[in-house]
Amino acid sequence: MTSSQLQFCNSLIRKHNIEFIDLKALDLSGRLHHISLPVNDTILEHLIAEGVGFDGSSYGFLKVENSDMIMIPDLETAVIDPFRDAPTLSFYAQIVLTDEKRSPFSQDGRHLAKHAERLLKEVTGADRSLWGPEFEFYIFSNVEYDTRTSASFYKVEHAEEFYKKAYHAANPLDVYDDFRDEACKILDRFGIKVKYHHHEVGERGQQEIETYFSDLLATGDNIVSTKYALFNLARQKNLFITFMPKPMYQQAGNGMHLHLYLTRDGKNLFYQKGEYGNISELGRFFIGGMLKHGPALSAFTNPSTNSYKRLVPGFEAPVALTFGQGNRVSAVRIPKYVINPEETRFEYRPPDATAHPYLCLVAMLLAGIDGVANRIDPVKEGYGPFEGNFLETGAEGIHFLPRNLNEALDALAADHDFLKRGDTFSDELLNQWVRIKREEITSIGTMPHPFEYKMYFNL
Repeated sequence: MTSSQLQFCNSLIRKHNIEFIDLKALDLSGRLHHISLPVNDTILEHLIAEGVGFDGSSYGFLKVENSDMIMIPDLETAVIDPFRDAPTLSFYAQIVLTDEKRSPFSQDGRHLAKHAERLLKEVTGADRSLWGPEFEFYIFSNVEYDTRTSASFYKVEHAEEFYKKAYHAANPLDVYDDFRDEACKILDRFGIKVKYHHHEVGERGQQEIETYFSDLLATGDNIVSTKYALFNLARQKNLFITFMPKPMYQQAGNGMHLHLYLTRDGKNLFYQKGEYGNISELGRFFIGGMLKHGPALSAFTNPSTNSYKRLVPGFEAPVALTFGQGNRVSAVRIPKYVINPEETRFEYRPPDATAHPYLCLVAMLLAGIDGVANRIDPVKEGYGPFEGNFLETGAEGIHFLPRNLNEALDALAADHDFLKRGDTFSDELLNQWVRIKREEITSIGTMPHPFEYKMYFNL
């Protein structure tokens, strides 16, 4: 925090007659929480010096010494919240402990993001990682769901229904193009620049918004802000949106594909003209690390039971731990349409938006760093390149992503040392993550499913 940042934020408070300061933070599962404080003349100075105390155990964090923790605003994240009636200046918070040093909390995703970026520089020589997310989501006109001891159901109603694929459908059939226009304007107010938006392939209201590249921490913040903005805009318009990976049976799933490259002094380190996909040796090693650790990564990139209902063949879903230029069933795709060398990159396709954004990005970065440090060549390891529909042609030796969350957690248990490089992920964080996710699996696995009634009730 610098004095100029403090001065700028105080000027915003005066200029816009700000009445409340809002601090936002994610719990360990990735859900957003906030606390609001009325403005006074020294509110920011007080928050920087003292912060706001809260119960970390209620955020799902594993207790370290005690559960009392402190939120301190990151002044660089200041934004006037467009969804609050009272003028409100919002910040993402960093979570620290209550010791005299106000030590960073090792399970805080934003702290891990900063730590991982420093580690990237030490190991690879790159000074930045740049990330471009694609947000896929459905818009429904009405949604009902409930789970009780004697009832379990969901029902979605949709204003759109296309014959076969609706990719890039045009209005008037594209009912929600104006919604996406408005969403993009709001995202701009959050400092999030949109590359484009369009109707996705899903025939019953699937949308996509793709944003431009930012560094790791900013991308994590932008993922949280984008979901916050879209959920609030939908609420205002009496619509229902979901980022669930598979909200409907036999319909396209929602991913959160992540485009990625590394730079040093502004130069793209993944570019090497004439190599496969124009990807440099450094880029290949980075890909190699991500594919090698792909099964364990899935515990963070696809951390819900619903994630694996998307990751099945037949819906352009990435199911194979392979790389190539054109095949969308591969976990890693190198876009063919990239012309500018400074935009050379690859796309990691498995992630979805049930992921905790900071933990997902950090885990991916650590897998890539491990690939560079150990010179893991994806070609020599048999991960590709693969082109065409290699699943149908029966290519041999293909490695696949886990088939369910249990398998992903088992893979994490067997392969997690790469996450602990530089003391980034702690044992406490990994153990708590696995415990929470095992509880989710048990809860869902022991609940009768409506489809089971159809299959077995009269058997």
